[in-house]
Amino acid sequence: MKKVAVIMGSDSDLPVVSKAVGELKAYGVPYECHVMSAHRTPQLACEFAAAAKDNGFGVIICAAGMAAHLAGVIAGHTTLPVIGIPCRSSNLDGLDALLATVQMPSGIPVATVAIDGAKNAAILAIQMLALSDDTLAEKLAKAKQDMIDGVVAKDKKLQETLKEI
Repeated sequence: MKKVAVIMGSDSDLPVVSKAVGELKAYGVPYECHVMSAHRTPQLACEFAAAAKDNGFGVIICAAGMAAHLAGVIAGHTTLPVIGIPCRSSNLDGLDALLATVQMPSGIPVATVAIDGAKNAAILAIQMLALSDDTLAEKLAKAKQDMIDGVVAKDKKLQETLKEI
């Protein structure tokens, strides 16, 4: 199975990134986490991205706040899918990171999830890997069914509560 790289622009992004790591663990997807900065360690980030496919990665998740150039820099140096997680910061409440992550030039796509949307970033990475992994595809199908069952149960409970009002 291909690995997922989870790159954060700063160790202060770990509380957000931990939700992606938890989801990858729950699905049994191998991963590596690293701190790299598009601005402070650009050469390291570029080298990592350029070698990622040869190093067994299938998807790269990048979490960054403020200027949030990390996902774009990584995407510019690899053919692997890159998923950006814009992180909330004290500046503009994460809107700056969201805009920096989604506004990529043609030819350098970055799939972007919600501000602090690490769990969805992991699920999207898992869905990408599941295109060639039936076991992951089955786990995803079960998770979707569990969500459906949960909503149906809540609706049933609501209908019973409404009868008592």
